[in-house]
Amino acid sequence: MISCLFENGSKTFLRHVTVNAIIVKNNQVLLGKRGMFKGRAMLEVNKWALIGGFLERDETLVEAVKREIKEESGLTIAAVKLFRINDRPNRPKEDRQNVDFIFLAKVNQRPLKHDCEEIKELRWFSVDNLPPKEEIAFDHVESLNLYRQYRREKFSLPVLG
Repeated sequence: MISCLFENGSKTFLRHVTVNAIIVKNNQVLLGKRGMFKGRAMLEVNKWALIGGFLERDETLVEAVKREIKEESGLTIAAVKLFRINDRPNRPKEDRQNVDFIFLAKVNQRPLKHDCEEIKELRWFSVDNLPPKEEIAFDHVESLNLYRQYRREKFSLPVLG
């Protein structure tokens, strides 16, 4: 959570807005191994995560998810669909109170490359053979499990909460 002091002297707490993508190709999902940072210094390689990041000022959610995918994987996406809005205030493994917009994305046929220091490794995982939940960052395992359920039984999108 961000603590802000406004020009008029009032203080408030704001929630961050993040975007993430479940990137799908040939029944596989792309995950990135995120690094652990202190300031701008990489401390260690940490856990697998969906591709995504923070919404920047003056961009839409779709622009943000496309930018994050391009920055972190080198991929461009062919289609994007809102899958889930995760706005629970007590999300596990969060150091801030983020509101996360999770998209389904299909990629164009492009080679996988990245030069993003946040992601140390990219890997395609079979939807049915994901890393153990202890190796997945934040609460992304919940969205991945929900996606597996969605593949079996199509339900209305987006999912709220």
